[in-house]
Amino acid sequence: MAKLKIKSGDTVRVLAGDHKNEEGKVLRVFPAKNRAIVEGVNMVSKHAKPNAQNPQGGIVKKEASIDISNLGLIENGTTVRVGYKVEDGKKVRVSKKTDKAI
Repeated sequence: MAKLKIKSGDTVRVLAGDHKNEEGKVLRVFPAKNRAIVEGVNMVSKHAKPNAQNPQGGIVKKEASIDISNLGLIENGTTVRVGYKVEDGKKVRVSKKTDKAI
């Protein structure tokens, strides 16, 4: 299992695929599958049985996961690549463009 450079709560842009150039916040990350769920991106229709939260049932729109390789981290409105540095004994993510901690 590789270390992922994108974490939940990050704002990302989709770099490739049907949803290219869409932006959103990462809701969940699945490191074992190398995938993430991004808010408002890759929406799919699911058939839901009636339950306590949804007594009517029917078709529900929800986000499906997208591969991490198709996502780019956004910093100050531009997409940046992520690297790592050790600062004050702590490993921190840094932007490869600006060389500043994220």
